Formats: sequence, structure tokens, C-alpha cells
Amino acid sequence: MSFSTLGLSEKVLAAVEASGYTEPTAIQAGAIPYVLERRDVLGIAQTGTGKTASFTLPMITLLEKGRARARMPRTLILEPTRELAAQVEDNFERYGINHKLNVALLIGGVSFSEQDRKLERGADVLIATPGRLLDHFERGKLLLQGVDILVIDEADRMLDMGFIPDIERICKLIPFTRQTLFFSATMPSEIQRLTDTFLQNPAKVEVAKPATTAETVEQRIVASDPEDYEKRAKLRELIEQAEELQNAIVFCNRKRDVATVFRSLVRHEFSVGSLHGDMDQRSRMTMLDNFKKGNIKVLVASDVAARGLDIPTVSHVFNYDMPIHAEDYVHRIGRTGRAGRKGTAISIVTVKEEKALQAINETIGKELEWTGEPVDFSASADEKKSRRRSTRNQKDKARPRKTAKAEAPEAVAPAAEPVPAGLEEQPVVPMHTERRAPPRARTVRHANPPKDDAIFRNASHVPAFLLRETRSKAQSR
Repeated sequence: MSFSTLGLSEKVLAAVEASGYTEPTAIQAGAIPYVLERRDVLGIAQTGTGKTASFTLPMITLLEKGRARARMPRTLILEPTRELAAQVEDNFERYGINHKLNVALLIGGVSFSEQDRKLERGADVLIATPGRLLDHFERGKLLLQGVDILVIDEADRMLDMGFIPDIERICKLIPFTRQTLFFSATMPSEIQRLTDTFLQNPAKVEVAKPATTAETVEQRIVASDPEDYEKRAKLRELIEQAEELQNAIVFCNRKRDVATVFRSLVRHEFSVGSLHGDMDQRSRMTMLDNFKKGNIKVLVASDVAARGLDIPTVSHVFNYDMPIHAEDYVHRIGRTGRAGRKGTAISIVTVKEEKALQAINETIGKELEWTGEPVDFSASADEKKSRRRSTRNQKDKARPRKTAKAEAPEAVAPAAEPVPAGLEEQPVVPMHTERRAPPRARTVRHANPPKDDAIFRNASHVPAFLLRETRSKAQSR
């Protein structure tokens, strides 16, 4: 099958031929005819199979008729990252060389004023990340009522980055009669819900099972000690011993590890660069350009470089860390072995990554092969149990034991004064020793007050000074 059988225009076919392509890939052959028929398309294909051209080529053909108006783009392409958006722009420049199409790129890290000028001229194709697109819309610089074709690319990556609420909002701002093209490498349940909501009777083009890896990529795993310096030494050993290594991407889970591994390779005199999300847009694009041109041999990157970056000549991929999400493994190793080329993916595994390895094996449907001695996860499990047991024993020893509360000493009543004669029959009530006085009894007034002995008999407390013997006037003289 050739591109001439897919229904593309003569100008597009000439541009494709000038680019050196003669036969379409499976996803291109399946999706392009449906797009030209103005049908919604759900495309599922593993990374590196040419998904970008499967929607850019028919879009250019459809855009040959019509003209864009100011601030009202005719088509909209949503991408999860700045690098992917810039790459799609490059595809339109390459395949639209025979057309006079206005292409606007809305991404972060670039001034609003320059992007506003492009929108004012009118955009036939608007390529944007969701956040920057909504920023322009809320500022009143963008109207979405004229969008005829909506493309949601790398939808599973959108889900991982938390863009699904933004996409739902954008879809509601675009006319219901639009044509929607939806492309993804995997189909989680949330993505399936999104397609059921916003696609109308889509033509499903699936050229590979979701979350499968290319057969042209040789996949291996090697064991390493979990200590950081041991992992870095193992990585340097793998790079030095790799066969036919032209260039390589080293993936880390965290930005901090990207910086650490980068400094380690620089100290050992490797030709190396780094790429992560905290870098400004100019630095990121410059680093990617140097890597594509061969100015640097090894690129240490986070998962920002795992999706959709079209660097055909990457020969090796090294996973310094096993990815947290199993689907990310598919995208990482998809940076090599592209367009039918052979590639090699080597992952470093430690005892701490048993669950991550199991999830990856289940996702890709096969067991990854070990190079050298495998990790003994059973010994690791026993070690973890003993460590937890010893930690629990130490906590029990450190915890103070509960003891019975010491009984409060009994209150000792003060020694009673000698009882005056005639009052021996009156009971002596000891003084209260509690700090808190008992509630005062209510005073009852009698018409005929009782005698003194009744007062003493009913009293709950007799002051000590009342018990002292009184002296007569004769004695006091």
C-alpha cells in the first residue's frame, strides 16, 4: 500500500515524497481514510508507530479549502507537553510546505504578546497545551466557536498529568458538530469514559494491543544493589559495555535523581545532558536539539521525555529507576526501536522494585529476561520481616510500661482538743482534708430556733476554737 491510495491531495503527497516516506504505517493506513470521511476516530497504537502523521496529513488536505478568521482557529490539537506540541508544529511545517497555512503554537514559557499576534492573524491550525489554551480563552483573546476538527493526542499522558478536567471543559466550549480525533497508546477506564462522552460513533483503529511494546526492541533487566552509588556505578558500566551504542536516554523517576545522575556522568567524562520539567522552555528545546544533532551522546531525563518525542536514531534506553506506573515503561522504551529500527532497553532493578517489576510484566504480557544473576526477592522479603520484627521489639522496649496508680496517702485528721465537760456525748466530726469543699447545705430558718445542743448535733463541722474551754471572769483576773 502507498500513500496515493489513501485519498490525500496532490500537494500533501508531494510533501510526503519529499520527506522520504513511501509506505504508510498501520495506524496511518487505518486512520487517514476515516479522517478524510469526516468521521470521529479512536486510534490506539503503541508509541513510535506514526500516530502524528496519521492526523496531520489528512488535516492538511481538509484545510486546503477555507480561510481562518481572527481569534477563531479552524482546528485545535491538544498535547500534554510543550515538547510534543512543538514536534507537531514541525510536522505541519514539513508536510504543509506546499500550503499557506497559519499555524499557532500556544505553550507555556513563551510571552503572551507574541502568541496573541498569531491569533489575531487567524490560525488554520492551533496547537496548544490545555493550561495555556484556557489562559488565552479566559483573557478573551481566543474564540473556539469555529473549531471544525479537535485532536486529543497522547490521552493517557493527559490523564497522568491531571489534564482530564481541562479537556472536558475545552470540549464543552467547542461546537458539538465538530470532528474529534482521539489517539492514545493505552486505554485506562477514565480514558474510555472520556471517549464514550465526546466521540460520536467513532471508527476504532487499533493496530496493537493497549500497552504493548515494539517487537524491534530488545528488553533486558539487570540486578543492582539499592544503594545510590552502586546504581550509578552499574549505570556507567552498562553504558560503557553497550554494543553499537549511538546515543541513549536514561530515565529517572524524580528530578532530583536526574540532577544527581547527570553530575555523576559529567564527573566520569561522559557526553551528557539533562532534561526535566523544571527547566525553562528555551533550555529544554536547546537540549533536545543538541541531542538530535548528536552534540551530546547521553540524555538523562524524567518522564517529560517519555511520550511522543520523535528522535528516530535513539539506539538505547536505560531505566535508572523502574517507572512507578507500568504504562510509563511502554512509553519509555518506545523512544528506541522507532520506525522499524532495532533498539535496546535495559532496566536496573533493585530489591525495592519487586512490585513495579511485577506490574510491568503483567502490563506487557511477558516476563522480562535477566542479564546476569537475578534479584533474590525472597531473601529480601525475609529481611523485611525480620527488620519489621526487630523494629517492633525496639518500640515495645522503648515504650514505658503501664503501672498501677500509686494510692494517695490517707488523710490524717488533726488531733482533737480536749472535750469540755458536759459535751462528752457530742460526737466530734473530723475536719475535711479535701481541697475542694463540699457543697454548702441550704440554710433552713425555723420559727423556734433549736437549742445549742441540736445545733452541734446536726452540724457537719465543728471549728476547733469552739471546743476550747472558756475561762470565767474570776479566773481571768
